[in-house]
Amino acid sequence: MKNLKNIITKFKNARIMVVGDLILDQYIWGDVERVSPEAPVPVVWAKNRTYVPGGAANVANNISALGAKVSLLGVLGDKSEHATEKFQLEARKLGIDTSGVFFEKGRKTTLKTRIIAGHQQVVRVDWEDVHNIAKDVKARLVEYLYKSIKKFDAIIIEDYGKGLLDRELTVDIIKHANAFNKIVTIDPKENNFDCYSRATCITPNRKEAQNAIRYLKMKDVGNRFKIYKEELLTDSDIIKAGEAILKYLQLESLLITLGESGMWLFEKGQNKHIPTVAQEVFDVSGAGDTVIATFTLALACGAEKLEAAHIANFAAGIVVGKLGTAVTTREELTERLR
Repeated sequence: MKNLKNIITKFKNARIMVVGDLILDQYIWGDVERVSPEAPVPVVWAKNRTYVPGGAANVANNISALGAKVSLLGVLGDKSEHATEKFQLEARKLGIDTSGVFFEKGRKTTLKTRIIAGHQQVVRVDWEDVHNIAKDVKARLVEYLYKSIKKFDAIIIEDYGKGLLDRELTVDIIKHANAFNKIVTIDPKENNFDCYSRATCITPNRKEAQNAIRYLKMKDVGNRFKIYKEELLTDSDIIKAGEAILKYLQLESLLITLGESGMWLFEKGQNKHIPTVAQEVFDVSGAGDTVIATFTLALACGAEKLEAAHIANFAAGIVVGKLGTAVTTREELTERLR
């Protein structure tokens, strides 16, 4: 425990780059008092509106809240678009560097609007473009990555399938990070699993790990994966799947998150189950972002993989005890370790 606390005190010295899809979450809060005369739907009397940077920016927010320096690398829509301007403003308020955020003319900044009546979500409205980013924007983004990578201790890749991280760019980021001996961790998208070869760690949840086995079975010409179950129900299923994914992708480590069952860390020749330390669970949304943010941050501060996983487990145990997509701080984390 003393060693874990020492690692946490070093968070303020770390610098992390988060590469991924950028989303602006808008919440409209109000009350329902009647049904509309125009259609059988509730009329929401709107009283308040809030904005939160989401997607890869939520991971960056977790890192910033833990006291480290964090920069975003990603793409928004038109500069003059309201959602674009609001995203940048709210990100800067959270202490996130947006100098690596580029703009694509004619593209919509992904905006997810949730209308909340009382404590109940009534409807969600999404505005987004999910086609691949333009070639000239991608070229500028890659150039920024190449020029600035030496300044960072680690890179986190966050793929939400919104058009930024095609297979070529994902492979290029990992290759470049490895060339400069940088930590690179990935919150995976299941249809791109074979792009993640030689990463420091990927952090799938149970469903994503199941999809990874299904994907590898589909891709595998020699039928090496036919013996593995696609439903990871038992500890034995998880161990076999984890070892297979680790070996196939030549990863340094693999961290499978299992919700109330904790998480399972795989390294070459060993694996370890880490039980959850959550005292109360109110909301699990965003817990995966907290895990990859804290795990990567701990590695960047010199932690062993198992130490980093324990710290991430404690951090996740804190945020699931809060309502909504939440973050934790070094002070909360240190207090929980006591």
